[in-house]
Amino acid sequence: MRGFFLPLPRRLAAAFALGGLTVLGFAPFDLFFLPLFTLAVLFHLWQQAGSRRSAAAIGFAFGAGFFLLGVSWVYVSLHDFGGMPAPLAAFSTLLFCLFLALFPAAVGALAMARTPTRSLLCLLPAAWAAAEWVRGFVFTGFPWLAMGYAAVPASPLMGYAPILGVYGVSLLMALSAGLLVLVWYFRCDARRGMGAVAALVALWAGGALLERVEWTHPVGEAVSVSLLQGNIPQDIKWREERVAPTLATYARLVEESHSRLILLPETAFPLFLDQLPPAYLERLAAHARRFEGDVVFGVPERSADGSRYYNSVVSVGVSGPQAYRKVHLVPFGEFVPLRPLFGWLLDFLHIPLGDFTPGSPGQPPLAVAGQRLAANICYEDVFGEELLAAASQATLLANVSNDAWFGDSIAPRQHLQIAQMRAAELRRMMLRATNTGITALIDARGRVIARLDPFRTGALHVTAQGRVGETPYMRLGNGAAVGLMLLLFVLAVLPSRRLD
Repeated sequence: MRGFFLPLPRRLAAAFALGGLTVLGFAPFDLFFLPLFTLAVLFHLWQQAGSRRSAAAIGFAFGAGFFLLGVSWVYVSLHDFGGMPAPLAAFSTLLFCLFLALFPAAVGALAMARTPTRSLLCLLPAAWAAAEWVRGFVFTGFPWLAMGYAAVPASPLMGYAPILGVYGVSLLMALSAGLLVLVWYFRCDARRGMGAVAALVALWAGGALLERVEWTHPVGEAVSVSLLQGNIPQDIKWREERVAPTLATYARLVEESHSRLILLPETAFPLFLDQLPPAYLERLAAHARRFEGDVVFGVPERSADGSRYYNSVVSVGVSGPQAYRKVHLVPFGEFVPLRPLFGWLLDFLHIPLGDFTPGSPGQPPLAVAGQRLAANICYEDVFGEELLAAASQATLLANVSNDAWFGDSIAPRQHLQIAQMRAAELRRMMLRATNTGITALIDARGRVIARLDPFRTGALHVTAQGRVGETPYMRLGNGAAVGLMLLLFVLAVLPSRRLD
């Protein structure tokens, strides 16, 4: 096909730069249209690769640039707060990012099809989305920076989120990039060029129209909510001398809040639940009862014999004590996989409570303050399909996090964007309480309507409207997106001249 051609070393350098540039499509930069063009150039480079080996190298270079810039905050967690020496933390971050780069490399290896048209419209979009989907569960999963998140909240493609989820939006972004390349390739063929333009316009216009669909509807009266941000520095949070000031900070923030529902962050209290003074818990509960509501807070729990402990969300107030225990734990942060091989890391990394036990799957929402609250803790909101069972029974979503582990990096902004996608997929409002930020209220279309700035101690007082009803994504999960990927894979190998 027509197009510019570069020697392989220059193509690798260009792919690396394109990967880094793509990060600007995500929070906090939010140039949602940029990944569309960087993917289009990447697809063109793949079409010019000449061999599967060269295409895989180009994909690896793109992935290296993308992840080295996009998840560089892993170094902050390992070094600044995990206590890992700087050279080792940098090397570990590099290895992790290069491992993630293997996924776009695998897509590149599949780039060769019978014709560019078949590749750009079928094979590449399906392979790109499938690679992201697999990345979301292999080795417990790391679906961070799936391309669909760049659509949050302004892209017209967000209209597809309640149907196909984030991986479906990724698929449509990759398909849009393929259509852009075809527009360039067919620039001297008016009929085919206009066909590609029409398909691209129809795809994005369809998303804009779908965004108007009310998949869920309000139920009951809106509830007053206070989202508390204690801003306890991570490097001193677990020190014994900081326990009393932390308890005092949250007691003050609670008692200054007159909302029916008060939400505190993940592990707001640096003690096990059974270590919290009963008088302190009663103080919180009594305040909640004054407003016929509940206080919901993150706290570690442990079993009666002390052999197991959980990362939990617990409530006190008029609704009685309830708890949610985190199910999807962070490897090496909350548990050690392959413990005989990696158990030494518990002593090497300065991570408190680094060996949690997962809670039971299928825990019901918390019935608090007249709402059914589907709680998830920190990293869990990255795994959209795992939230579906509780969300279908819930009126509100709630994510409690401690993003202090990321410091003043781009990670907290990226994490907020992920929470926005969950709200849009499930068409529920999301309450988000974090230790150091970003605490926010997200509406049912994934838009932030109120927030607290990072590294500020305070409370966000808002009103949240519960909703009921199911989106197609809630019923099908990732099945619809995966089915669409499979269909495109079939079309990629189907012997039909119409696709050439």
